[in-house]
Amino acid sequence: MKRSPDQAQSLLHADGVEKRYGGVVALDGVNLAVPRGSCYALVGESGSGKTTLLRTFNAMVRPDAGSVTVSGRRVGQSDPVALRRSVGYVQQDGGLLPHWTIERNAALVPRLNGRPDSAERARAALDLVGLAQTDFGGRWPKELSGGQRQRVALARALADEPDVLLLDEPFGALDAITRVEVQRVFARLRGRLALTVLLVTHDMREAFELADAIAVMKDGRVEQIGPSSALLNDPETDYVRELMLKAGVA
Repeated sequence: MKRSPDQAQSLLHADGVEKRYGGVVALDGVNLAVPRGSCYALVGESGSGKTTLLRTFNAMVRPDAGSVTVSGRRVGQSDPVALRRSVGYVQQDGGLLPHWTIERNAALVPRLNGRPDSAERARAALDLVGLAQTDFGGRWPKELSGGQRQRVALARALADEPDVLLLDEPFGALDAITRVEVQRVFARLRGRLALTVLLVTHDMREAFELADAIAVMKDGRVEQIGPSSALLNDPETDYVRELMLKAGVA
């Protein structure tokens, strides 16, 4: 397998990471390095280890072996609460608090981090995702569409200006039209902000469109890491070749 960037160049780095749940191997010696300012996508079939790997970077999953670093700090030696408050994270269903207004949801992380300007940060983040505070800040999550709720979740993840953003199938529950709309919002944000992003997705076309490089996973291992052109033109394993064909991108 071709080597990924070294640890000195990367904000997210996994070295020989292993994780087992009883007799099930979730991660089997995974190596991954995401350079500063890049978006890497983790793709593969269900059970390949994508989400497990993503969650090692915010200490939601503790590896059995190997090391994980974020911005040069060992995750295993960090306060997990402080780590999670420093890393942006968006899950598939958004995870908004239904009894909080949109503005208060967006202000959650800066408020937890003791920022005196948490409301201002929330409003700025909502503006970034195209939801003006004057129109949406006082609403409740149930009053928004699915796409709008995911935009709020993205705003909440960005409100305290993290260097790293972890996205776990953030567009997966949206209908096709809304999904494209929110993907475009994300792409515009990447053009404006110096974010390092790790994206989990089942959608190969989404990975091709949004990511600088793609890590193909199978049975807890990384089969190949590279830009979309490398996966298409120089697949390193039969599985990668078959996945490209199944996804209709080859």
